[in-house]
Amino acid sequence: PLRVLTLPAICISFVTLTPPPLPSFLPSFLPSFLPSLLPDPSSHSMRFFRTGVSDPSEGLPPFTVVGYLDDQPFLYYDWRTRKDQPKCSWIRKVEKDDPDYWERNTQISWNTEQVFKVRLVNVPKYYNQSGGLHTWQEMYGCELRADGSTVALDEYAYDGKTYLSFDKETLTWTAADAAAQVTKRKLEAEPAIAQRNKAYLEGFCVETLQRLVGYAEGALQRKEPPVVKVTHEQGRDGTETLTCRAFGFYPKEIDIVWTKDGEVWLQDTFSGVVAPNSDGTYHAWASVRLDPQDRDRYRCRVGHDSLLGPLGFAWEEPDEFSLRREVAGCVPILLISKWAEKPQEFLKWERGKGRKHWPSLGPTRCS
Repeated sequence: PLRVLTLPAICISFVTLTPPPLPSFLPSFLPSFLPSLLPDPSSHSMRFFRTGVSDPSEGLPPFTVVGYLDDQPFLYYDWRTRKDQPKCSWIRKVEKDDPDYWERNTQISWNTEQVFKVRLVNVPKYYNQSGGLHTWQEMYGCELRADGSTVALDEYAYDGKTYLSFDKETLTWTAADAAAQVTKRKLEAEPAIAQRNKAYLEGFCVETLQRLVGYAEGALQRKEPPVVKVTHEQGRDGTETLTCRAFGFYPKEIDIVWTKDGEVWLQDTFSGVVAPNSDGTYHAWASVRLDPQDRDRYRCRVGHDSLLGPLGFAWEEPDEFSLRREVAGCVPILLISKWAEKPQEFLKWERGKGRKHWPSLGPTRCS
């Protein structure tokens, strides 16, 4: 079946604006080669995303850390108190088995913040840059697959572009350009750094991941059904576009397809990526352009783990009251969207067009 692939920028949209300490810009730097934070329902991953900013006067937090178990955020570093804090109720269970968990992670985050400050002084010099707003980021963690194999990740980015990555098998660093070669040489001049990274990624990281999966079993296995709405738009050329939107569902995997006379219909259909909501659920859409005379022959078919089977939805012409309510509801959402377009908050983060861009990752809240 056709996989749902982004929510179009139309009136009825679902805008996620997340205030600190989980900054809304942070997910935009995650590596594009990762298909999902939860690539397989039987696999699990633990990943941490660290971001340092050279000029906090822009109103941005100087340093942030967010920890994810699969697609569930469970930890963040509060830059105001300089302490790691729980993001989920289930992560509190760790305190019984590991009383020093928060103190130890806080110390790690604080130390990393100091290192990031140095990086944001040195790395711009490698590019002959002076002043301006710059970011230094790290993504690291491990994945435990269904077959028992593990995958380790440790990558750095500068201004949204991949800068350096670590290979635990060869204990070497891969530099993205000539400037990154400077950092690579410094790291490889101290072999103990690579050895420590390897030991953590292969040992402690995997052990912690297994323990957290046990704590979060209920949250990871929860199922929330999608709310589905079909909307209609009249085209200037006489055609119509029906858009099927599903929102509020979990887990992330969902199938949304259009059918014509009961058969899957791919012609003139459009879809986008499944995207996160701020409450830990997801939304998705799929649309089809059609001849108005054939409208009754089309149905949106939605399949999700929370449903007993695929459900079909058709467009229903709204009554006058429903129409007024939807138009009124559009106004505040459009205002939020306009605020989100302010370049000083968002556009400056859209860098790195030349290499891997680091796009969105998952919800900003878990159960």
